[in-house]
Amino acid sequence: MEEGNIKIKKSTMWQVLTGVFAVLFVISLFTGGFGIQSSTTGEVVKDTQDQPSKNNKPSGLVDAKQFTDDDAVLGDPDAPVTIIEWSDYECPFCSRFWSQTLPQIKEQYIDTGKVKLVYRDFPLSFHQNAQKAAEATECVREQGGDEAFWKMHDKIFENQQSLSEANLKIWANELGYDISECLDSGKYTSETQKDLSDGSTAGIRGTPGFLVNGQLVSGAQPFSAFEQVIESQL
Repeated sequence: MEEGNIKIKKSTMWQVLTGVFAVLFVISLFTGGFGIQSSTTGEVVKDTQDQPSKNNKPSGLVDAKQFTDDDAVLGDPDAPVTIIEWSDYECPFCSRFWSQTLPQIKEQYIDTGKVKLVYRDFPLSFHQNAQKAAEATECVREQGGDEAFWKMHDKIFENQQSLSEANLKIWANELGYDISECLDSGKYTSETQKDLSDGSTAGIRGTPGFLVNGQLVSGAQPFSAFEQVIESQL
């Protein structure tokens, strides 16, 4: 009789363990296996076919000079620290960085001549308006330079919830620029896609992603994370 009870208990225990492992497996799939977003700091490339290249993420410092193109710059061009940002105008985590972290970086480091910020595009394929938003800022920059670029950049993030191709043209007009012909022609499609390709080569796997004097920082990290890296470079 006791032997029978032991067999029943063992069988029941095995069923429980099997059920637990099954639940853990399902949880792992939905929290990390599909890579839809990385915890709470950034939005990653959704799956393999969305990744712009198969380059492996580099380790240690990256030569930032090879990833600076003729992109818009905020701050002193001769600042000792360069932050290269790869961003997506439709990404909520990029908006979080823009509204919560960038103002502190700007006040403490950019406005004081210690840091310059270089903006590069990383429009994720599953954001339907990100590509045109990236092109729109380039169209504005063509007419008004970097100052106009940053105004358009801010306007898009301010109005992210109503982002559309039609609104991009309206917002540009409000700033004094007619970008209809430029945007419709796709003039800056290749330019923004080169940004994305360069970002992938640099190790960017989602948005926002950064190189701080060649050191990779991923996600919408708090100001303290950037402060630590910046101070180590000054």
